[in-house]
Amino acid sequence: MKAALITNSIVKRYGSKTALNGMTASIPSSSITGLIGANGAGKTTWMMAVAGFLRIQSGSVNLLGGGPFNPALHRGRISILPQDSELPCESYPLETLIHYGRLQGLSKHEADHSARNVLTAVHLADRMNTPIRTLSHGMRKRVMIAQCFIGKPELIMLDEPLSGLDPREVANMRNFISAKSPGQTIVISSHNLYDLELLCDYIVFVKKGRTTRTATIEELTGKTAMLVYNLTHTPLSTADLSELLPECTLTLSDTHSQLSCSFDKTRVSAEQINATLIPALLKSTGIISIERGRSLEERVLNEL
Repeated sequence: MKAALITNSIVKRYGSKTALNGMTASIPSSSITGLIGANGAGKTTWMMAVAGFLRIQSGSVNLLGGGPFNPALHRGRISILPQDSELPCESYPLETLIHYGRLQGLSKHEADHSARNVLTAVHLADRMNTPIRTLSHGMRKRVMIAQCFIGKPELIMLDEPLSGLDPREVANMRNFISAKSPGQTIVISSHNLYDLELLCDYIVFVKKGRTTRTATIEELTGKTAMLVYNLTHTPLSTADLSELLPECTLTLSDTHSQLSCSFDKTRVSAEQINATLIPALLKSTGIISIERGRSLEERVLNEL
């Protein structure tokens, strides 16, 4: 699979503190990839190093096939939203985004057109010429998200992009990000696992400045290849149930309160499994609920 971004064994130290301890990661082209890790794991430092804001001590960065960040080569092709970024308070959203577009190499007409489009998409069409200092925190955050999409850059890196937004705008911003242009690659660092589960194709786990695992969302959650039955008490033995569904793998939780059924969707459907398993379970136990796969949060708590 082609990668939009590869970092190999990069190290970044601040005095005696090591922020990145040989972090290696490969971000698939055209994907939305999430970075997950505890506070201080190195996610923000990694993004800043990739964008050329920080000088690393060792290792390599290959950005869009052109090596480390080079303004002459990468101008307008990448964008970043740092976690604690701010906007010029005495400016206006439209003029600010036009200015950023011009810096990326867009013509005045292109920058104006792109800025108006992204501001409209983030529900700020009526605030384009409002002083930024008068905007709420959430509105300013939406302006900053919008600026990352000016000119349709090939790689967009967003650090906690949805924090501070109200629920309606979080949902709108998820839709805005998901509707990225064909070929665009987006990397999102966030502690909101629900947002990442809805948005991402891949997840990179970061711990103590290193990548510990990279997996697809499907591998982590099994949303299309797992059913989870929440039970009132111990069911029939899994051996008895497995005889009814030889195509599936059944796993009973340690507390006997959940029965997981993993399956190959090319061989058997969820409807066929339910038709067989539900009657068998109801003979010996009660079913509280049935879920499709596991949440990303459940899996992450076991990884970190």
